[in-house]
Formats: sequence, C-alpha cells, structure tokens
Amino acid sequence: MERKKTIGRQKIPLVRIEKYANRYSAFSKRRYGLYKKASELVRENDFDLGIFLSSPADKAYAFVHPTQNTIIDRFMNSKIDLGEQIVSKNSRNTVNQLNDRLNELDKREEVAKERLFSLSQKNKTREKGRWESIEHLNADDVMKFQAWLDVGEIMLKDQLAEA
Repeated sequence: MERKKTIGRQKIPLVRIEKYANRYSAFSKRRYGLYKKASELVRENDFDLGIFLSSPADKAYAFVHPTQNTIIDRFMNSKIDLGEQIVSKNSRNTVNQLNDRLNELDKREEVAKERLFSLSQKNKTREKGRWESIEHLNADDVMKFQAWLDVGEIMLKDQLAEA
C-alpha cells in the first residue's frame, strides 16, 4: 500500500483537547492569532471592533478598538455622542501611529540583523590567517607573492652576512 504525500495545511477536525496544558497552550496561540487579525482589520478598514474571550482557566481577555465604552454603546444603541466620537477618532489615530512606528522598528531590526550577520561574516574572513587565504589568490597574485618572498629571503641573507 502506497502512502500519499500531502503538502501544506490540512483540515483538522475540531475536537475538544482533553489535556489541560495543551488546551491552554492552544487557547493562548489562537487568542494571539485573533488579536493579530483584529488589529489588521481595524488598521486596514478603520472600524470599531470588540472581542471578549474567556480562557480555560476562566480568565477574561478582551480586544477593543477604540475604547470599551464606544464598543458597548455601539452595541447597546446606535447613537454615540460627539465626545465619544472624538475619543474614538483620537484613539484610532494613536493606534495607527503606533502601528506605523512598530512597522518602522521591525524594518530597522531586520536591517540591523542583516548588517550584524554581514559584519560577523567579515570578522570570520579576517580571522583566517594569511596562509589560509593564499588559496584564493590567482596565478598573477601567486607570482607577486613569490617575488616578495624571494626579495625578503635575499634581504635576510644580507643581514645575516653583515651580522
């Protein structure tokens, strides 16, 4: 019987995870994924959003944008006063500015990592001795190096004769 190879993600049936530690770990990972997706939705579409979760340990978690009061008022009634609209707009602008700053810092981190890697590679190359790097010379460079060694040998012999 031949096994089929599958590549990529597969559909996994949703069943209760019996082991508490595994269930809590899965909850934490999925909560992070929900928050990340919610943040993207808010940033890209500029709307109000609220997510309220309860963990397996009965801890409450929430993701709200722009504020809890705005989300609750929007849910309870469709009319929001002008003050809440201003607070919402200000919060939305602040979140957008912080997201832009975070993206900029992520880019800087990537550039710094690349530069650090490049510098470490250069240091490894510098640490090689002269004799290890001679293998990388072409024929012309080898001839020049041989002439330099010959001149050095003649100078040493002259100095030894004088001494």
